[in-house]
Amino acid sequence: MSIKGIAASSGIAIAKVYKLATPDLSFDKKKVENTEAEVERLNKALEISKKELEQIKEHARKSLGDEHAEIFSAHLLILGDPELINPIQDNIKNNNINAEAALEETTNMFIDMFKAMDNEYMRERAADIQDVTKRVMAHLLNVDFPNPALINEEVVVVAEDLTPSDTAQLNKQFVKGFTTNIGGRTSHSAIMARSLEIPAVVGTKTIVEDAKKDDLIIVDGIDGEVIVNPSDDQVETYKQKQADFEKQKEVWAQLKDEPTVSADDQHVELVANIGTPDDVAGVVNNGGEGVGLYRTEFLYMGKTELPSEDEQFEAYKSVLEQMGDKPVVVRTLDIGGDKELNYLDLPDEMNPFLGFRAIRLCLERDDIFRVQLRALLRASVYGNLKIMFPMIATLDEFRQAKALLLEEKDNLTSEGVDVSDNIEVGIMVEIPSTAVIARQFAKEVDFFSIGTNDLIQYTMAADRMNERVSYLYQPYHPAILNLVNNVIEAAHAEGKWAGMCGEMAGDSIAIPILLGLGLDEFSMSATSILPARTQIKDLSKQDMASFKEQLLSMDTADEVEQFIREKTNQ
Repeated sequence: MSIKGIAASSGIAIAKVYKLATPDLSFDKKKVENTEAEVERLNKALEISKKELEQIKEHARKSLGDEHAEIFSAHLLILGDPELINPIQDNIKNNNINAEAALEETTNMFIDMFKAMDNEYMRERAADIQDVTKRVMAHLLNVDFPNPALINEEVVVVAEDLTPSDTAQLNKQFVKGFTTNIGGRTSHSAIMARSLEIPAVVGTKTIVEDAKKDDLIIVDGIDGEVIVNPSDDQVETYKQKQADFEKQKEVWAQLKDEPTVSADDQHVELVANIGTPDDVAGVVNNGGEGVGLYRTEFLYMGKTELPSEDEQFEAYKSVLEQMGDKPVVVRTLDIGGDKELNYLDLPDEMNPFLGFRAIRLCLERDDIFRVQLRALLRASVYGNLKIMFPMIATLDEFRQAKALLLEEKDNLTSEGVDVSDNIEVGIMVEIPSTAVIARQFAKEVDFFSIGTNDLIQYTMAADRMNERVSYLYQPYHPAILNLVNNVIEAAHAEGKWAGMCGEMAGDSIAIPILLGLGLDEFSMSATSILPARTQIKDLSKQDMASFKEQLLSMDTADEVEQFIREKTNQ
């Protein structure tokens, strides 16, 4: 069975299916005679859960650091808490009911109690108890509970979707690739797959239903195809395609330590998007000339409380030190939309992508924002730091954010803390209003970085996560190209630089266009850097620039794409 999807991360994976799904945890409440046997069943399920969590905690500590492992420490404390466990055991003995019913009744009582408390920290414990209860319940019912961190054989993960925390648990030694029902090239699971350098095909719509556990499956992350139970001939064909791709990577690797120069000797910067300090190794190994986007929200996710100033300082310092004198653009906290923090207890919104998120949240909750700014300023002396504010819609927002930054800089200086005097401060351009009046912004910012993932969805009024309107996610649409051009021209008019940190920056059709528009910095997944450098080496910037007016005046994205394919022999 062959299924088409969206090629989200290049490469070929051939392995058996691992289904990542929450199991059916339904059960019947029953009266039991032998309550001791039920208590023993409960205790056994608790012990298995503890062992799993110890393994997961250790895996998280090694691969993601101590701060990400702390959530599993909290879960282990719950499993060992007699204040919770004793009432479950008493419920079994006193009411002669099965362990499943006693577990659910007792934990629901605690969950409701914690949820009703005024103390935010105590309300957070409700979510922890829920997570732990699911794990124990799965073992009582003898059904598999998904633990991506514990995978220890070669598999392809099949899921409805993958959360950032799911993806962060994947060990690429064993997880050869993944494929999902939903998602697109700009979904977080796709972006994480490229960071992990594992093949991925998303948006297949039906793969969860079509693939069974242990089926052999091929994921073609180059052409966006998934084959379930392939024939022997298909396996051989894809093994050859896999080998060819590895050879191609060896050719790209020859440019690892070379600058990015076009055929007519014009230099541009190829830098990488990262989410954690661990991602820097991929940037260095793929010849990145810097970090164009450090997504700091991953410091805040998968935790039970806000990261401290010192935790953040250590993370930022680590990235800056690893990159040496190469530029590191750090985006301040961009939470909201599809990235939630349960412990902030933010209100539900009808339109979270257009709601209380990113800089809007930070300006209102400046207690959170100031902690991050202080950590960044303290780290600034360890490398070439540039700070970028996300989701800026008005000049007032930028001015407020910069004022807070300067205020915290003064505070640190008065405390005797060293802070760099050479920090460039810029903004992400992802809102059309900002792109339209880029000339006004360019007088005050040090740089622009165009976030095309959101700029496209806001300009086209099309949710990039919605499969039904995915056809409107058009990076080459003339409206998008005109906005991008406006931003680049505005920056250059003021002697500033313009970069791009959206997925468009690593797109083989977009690269010639952006080169011709004069983009200074291309920030992309680390694995896209060497293919992009190879492509730019064969392009003349002057030739691409000569097509600029023609491209900007075209009617459709299809016309633009066809024109570029013809001119660049793609």
